[in-house]
Amino acid sequence: MKRQLLKRVSAFLCVLALVVPASAQTKQQEKIQKSTEILNEFKNMKETIPEQLLQQAQGIVIIPSMINAGLGIGGKRGKGVAMVKNADGNWSDPLFVTLTGGSIGFQAGVQAVDLVLVFKNRSTLANIGQRKFSLGGDASVAAGPVGRNATASTDAKLDAEVYSYSRSKGLFAGITLNGTVLDVDKEFNSAFYGKNVKASSVLSTSSSTSQSSVKDLKESLNSF
Repeated sequence: MKRQLLKRVSAFLCVLALVVPASAQTKQQEKIQKSTEILNEFKNMKETIPEQLLQQAQGIVIIPSMINAGLGIGGKRGKGVAMVKNADGNWSDPLFVTLTGGSIGFQAGVQAVDLVLVFKNRSTLANIGQRKFSLGGDASVAAGPVGRNATASTDAKLDAEVYSYSRSKGLFAGITLNGTVLDVDKEFNSAFYGKNVKASSVLSTSSSTSQSSVKDLKESLNSF
């Protein structure tokens, strides 16, 4: 009886070991696929990210469905991916990140926001694995210029290191990114790339044999 019970427990643990990683990785795949969808949808918007700005960009962060909620005092929380452009001109593999923060001011309601952050300098984003990164603190952030043929030179805040673009769902007032913190999502990265993977390692890799979801994300970014 005990032997049969031990065999069943052992078999269950073996199945669980196979199922849990697959389930965890599915979440990462979904996040990458959603990020690709956002980029593709942004392409078709009239007031989109200027092509010239993306050509000059050295880093990008995509946060699908960031939750922005509050009543007087607000909070933000979202998971997404970060990528940088390496020396060979290719975009790195996606690093999973989190964005969190709070704000005080006139605001009411709950809002899901698809957020894209465009970084002018690679180093600003590439060092994220060494410490938490604050928008508006460690790097200035401004609403980016819009229009397919618009250029960054038309923006009065040309000195900004990060340009933000958002697509809102629902109702909200007083949204701001100053004070939000960008950090590495260690759990998601471990599930997708393997334990103890370093952020610097992911961002320095432009794998030509990436999974199809990663390839689709890079192709969407390159064709923007």
